[in-house]
Amino acid sequence: MSFFEYIKDKRYFWVFYLIIMTFVSLIMFLGGNHQEIGSNILYINISCFFFALLYTTIGYFYRKKFFQPLTEVIESQHEEILAMLPKAQTYQQKQFLDLFKKIYQNYTNELQTLYDEKREHQEFIISWIHEVKIPIAASRLLIENSDDMSTELLADKFEDELNKIDNYIEQALYYSRIDSFSKDYFITEVHVNQIIKNSVKKYAKLFISKGIHFYMEAKEQFVQSDSKWLGFVIDQIIANSLKYTDENGKIAIKFDEDSKEKRLIIEDNGIGIKPEDINRVFERGFTGSIGRSYAKSTGIGLYLAKQLAKKLGHDITIESEEHKFTKVIIHFPKMRNYYNL
Repeated sequence: MSFFEYIKDKRYFWVFYLIIMTFVSLIMFLGGNHQEIGSNILYINISCFFFALLYTTIGYFYRKKFFQPLTEVIESQHEEILAMLPKAQTYQQKQFLDLFKKIYQNYTNELQTLYDEKREHQEFIISWIHEVKIPIAASRLLIENSDDMSTELLADKFEDELNKIDNYIEQALYYSRIDSFSKDYFITEVHVNQIIKNSVKKYAKLFISKGIHFYMEAKEQFVQSDSKWLGFVIDQIIANSLKYTDENGKIAIKFDEDSKEKRLIIEDNGIGIKPEDINRVFERGFTGSIGRSYAKSTGIGLYLAKQLAKKLGHDITIESEEHKFTKVIIHFPKMRNYYNL
């Protein structure tokens, strides 16, 4: 901060000073002896100007102790900006510094959030690429060994691998659109039974190949939701149940209801979830100790299901006992303000 810049900041002081001195000089001129008053007015103006200039100069060097380090902070590329800030000399400076620190902290938090999201996105992409390469590699093996298979069996095997690729692509698509969800949903009365039937048809070959028994209550169930997004949520849950249910296992769909909500319950008698993992199954990228040893996974399916359910105004909870059962419950509140989604 230069002396000239400081004088500019003090311009109102100097304007007020000139007005006061003009007024005082005028009073002295009108009320005194004109022969002697001229020298007195000059003396008073010179004396007052000297003290005003002295006050301004002292104030400049005092303020310079604050503004000089502040200028260095502004021009610096150093990351520890807060540690370099000078100590406030006045209450006003303290308020501005506190405001700056708060803004800087918010900026740092937002930057960290963006960094974390970018890192998680990169991790998902890397995991997804490795995952989608598996059915591609399996397809190549099928081609190499096609001489030992019938055309019908080979076609079935290829279809299985294509379905896996299709599911991974669908996950990636919904993952990329989760932040723009509000632009692409329509809440209406949805026939849940039909959505479940569509999902079961989608995985029908896997049900048949593993000999999984499927049961769904006959009563019709309707909820307020978006059919496309809810269908994807149910797809992820059923796919997860199929993955972790052994051959000749069972998947059952039940409905429950009370005065506050309707509940869709998807239960299987698969490998279950360890107690230490159950609170983390909806975390992005989490596969759990059983998941890592039992089947490869991106750990994104249940995360997407949970996030999309929340966007729709629903919720998902999970109950499980290792080696016995897993029960995934979708909660549909009966009263919901969808304008707040």
